Amino acid sequence: MDRLYLMEVFVAVTEESSFAGAARRLGTSPPAVTRAVAALEAHLGVKLLDRTTRYVRVTEAVQRYFDDARRIIAEADAADESVAGANGMPRGMLAVTAPVLFGKMFVLPGITDYLRQYPDMEVTATFLDRVVNLLEEGFDVGVRIGELPDSGMRALRVGEVYPVICAAPQYLAAHGTPGSPDALHEHTVVSAIAVTPLVEWKFTDQERRLTIRVRPRLTISSNDCAIDAARSGFGLTRVMSYQAAPYLASGELVEVLPAFRPATLPVHVLHREGRYASAKIRSFVDLIAARLRKEIASAAMKWEGTGGQDNVRQ
Repeated sequence: MDRLYLMEVFVAVTEESSFAGAARRLGTSPPAVTRAVAALEAHLGVKLLDRTTRYVRVTEAVQRYFDDARRIIAEADAADESVAGANGMPRGMLAVTAPVLFGKMFVLPGITDYLRQYPDMEVTATFLDRVVNLLEEGFDVGVRIGELPDSGMRALRVGEVYPVICAAPQYLAAHGTPGSPDALHEHTVVSAIAVTPLVEWKFTDQERRLTIRVRPRLTISSNDCAIDAARSGFGLTRVMSYQAAPYLASGELVEVLPAFRPATLPVHVLHREGRYASAKIRSFVDLIAARLRKEIASAAMKWEGTGGQDNVRQ
């Protein structure tokens, strides 16, 4: 019995939520997949999967086994790659995650370049505006904006960003420009929930830190929609500097209260590694880190002359 193969089949069925999907992924037949899962269940003496006509999912009791099996397969793949040598051509699958708008603007172009460069690679990209646990959720590489908690992940710092408040010139012409954070109470606010879930905006000046609780007239779950509302002249919004940078550079938006900008937030590329060097992870991290450093610096350069060139910097 090839236990590693049985584990691979079990992981494929769980990730695809389907015996047929796992068969397509592994290039085998559904009956062969069914036999492999049955053999593993017989070996372990445990029912691994709950199956109905509508879904297949891992039972609660064996969730830890699924996580361990996926890790073991990843380490076995990495060991195979290391035998091929440090210069071996990357092959296999890579799971990548990043914040939604940052992923769309900066990470996705890097992924497509990577796939063109390495034709034997496949990438699954998941863009989410929440903190993702790479190990528990099965991601190989992630981009994180903000301070990092202590973890076993390897982190490569690639730049910094700021939260910025901005509005369209026509809004400011009609309603005036706030001179202090307290003046925000007199303005129409658009809140992007993904960035400001508590609708509390933090500020820093030379002497103190301030927290202002704003009351938005419009609350949107999407950062790009909040930017669109601000561009239309509806009100002020607060988003990350890289999100607003193209519109600040073009003059469609103007930064408000630049003297009260909060501290910068670091941008890191995180990745997990087993005991063996993984050619696919190493090559992707090298490529995406170089691209992000360049793109973050480029965003800052495009912003020069608008009064916000320091809001996006390496």
